[in-house]
Amino acid sequence: MNAITRMKNLERPESRIDMILDTDAYNEIDDQFAIAYMLANRDKLNVKAIYAAPFHNAKSTGPKDGMEKSYDEIKKVLSMIENTGDIEILKGSESYLSDEKTPVVSPAAEHLVKLAESYSSDNPLYVAAIGAITNIASAILLKPEIIDNIVVVWLGGHAMHWHDIREFNMWQDIAAARIIFGSGVPLVQLPCMGVVSAFTISEAELKEWLIGKNKICDYLARNTIEEASSYASGKPWTRIIWDVTAIAWLIDGRFVGEYLEKSPIPEYDGHYAYNNRGHFFKYVYHINRDALADDLFKKLLRLK
Repeated sequence: MNAITRMKNLERPESRIDMILDTDAYNEIDDQFAIAYMLANRDKLNVKAIYAAPFHNAKSTGPKDGMEKSYDEIKKVLSMIENTGDIEILKGSESYLSDEKTPVVSPAAEHLVKLAESYSSDNPLYVAAIGAITNIASAILLKPEIIDNIVVVWLGGHAMHWHDIREFNMWQDIAAARIIFGSGVPLVQLPCMGVVSAFTISEAELKEWLIGKNKICDYLARNTIEEASSYASGKPWTRIIWDVTAIAWLIDGRFVGEYLEKSPIPEYDGHYAYNNRGHFFKYVYHINRDALADDLFKKLLRLK
């Protein structure tokens, strides 16, 4: 891909777009918000498929188990929202990349390779990723030419001013992150600590805006409040709803501040490496919290 085309495809789309979502939906409670918010914006977002991403923490026994639990959670969320039967749900990688040359073949990676063939640099497919980016990196390894036909919007890593890059999505599969940053694919990064960490929701807001409004709103709110009760019982709290911001970038420029930056490379020592030879990518540096929260709540109330 040449630099001019990449720069053009890093501009936020104004018309309705085709997209897929790659999500470790069972990992936390915010992926579910992102799925619902995406589906509440189908006037702008034509969702072709949702991929289950691997994850490993206290909620899974390993990346395969995390991916399978995420697959089930995606289906559960979609079951609470009407008219989602045309969206394909595919299982993703059962492991992280073993190196930077060998893909993890999965239904999700193969689907992306095939789907991307129907698009072009003039009409790209948007890939919103809100987990470890193994599935997307594997698809690029399977067929590097797809970088000409897609735009990747990834919530991963920390801000450039942060002291390390050991963020959950990036650090689980640092090889996949290096492939994404080094591949030349048009990339929009939403860093976690130092940027997206500003997008928080309070218990009072959840109770005021979501509880009892519809099935998915009730599920989202009660999940979040139940989780907070385990670590903030009897205290005031807010919860970062990280993953919503990747969807927000696709919808409206009011929600983020961004600029072009030369691509760094995530290193295995837990830091970014910088040089002037990197290609440009889009770096989100600010979240307009109140504007996004207002839009999120209003859109979720429309779902049935």
